Amino acid sequence: MKPSSIPSVEPGSTSPAPLWATLVATFFGAGRLRPGPGSWGSAATILLWWGLTRWIPATWQTEVAILLAIFVILIGIPAATRAARAVGREDPGFVVIDEVAGQLITLIALPVSWKSLVMGFILFRGFDIVKPPPIRALERLPEGTGIVIDDVGAGLYALAVMHLLMHFGVIA
Repeated sequence: MKPSSIPSVEPGSTSPAPLWATLVATFFGAGRLRPGPGSWGSAATILLWWGLTRWIPATWQTEVAILLAIFVILIGIPAATRAARAVGREDPGFVVIDEVAGQLITLIALPVSWKSLVMGFILFRGFDIVKPPPIRALERLPEGTGIVIDDVGAGLYALAVMHLLMHFGVIA
């Protein structure tokens, strides 16, 4: 089977998404896990970040997190667009690259410890689910931009709270 004829992200789609878009949008399959594919995407990001920080010197972790978040946003928007078009839905649940971007943003410039990772996960998922203003409005941006950017907003909210918690010594 040629890569262009690989089935789309969801069965029954009439216009398959390219393989690269499927892999990116589902974060290499994390978006296919149930229940709660968004939580699985966030958890996979936490595990990936924890593993990467074993190899990245602490002095470079902030820069690497920022660069990774930017990269994920830039590749995630077109991937989410292609995957959503393939199934004819605005924000399909299996698209979790947006959670990856938001979760990475949440962890910028924070110490890597079990407390910070768990708290970052909980805060990001909470803001992503509740969508306080203006995050809900960001969902209305077109296609993959709306899919990804609302989670960027949730990540920024979680990042702010995480840094407040760190400032007040709740996490170290």
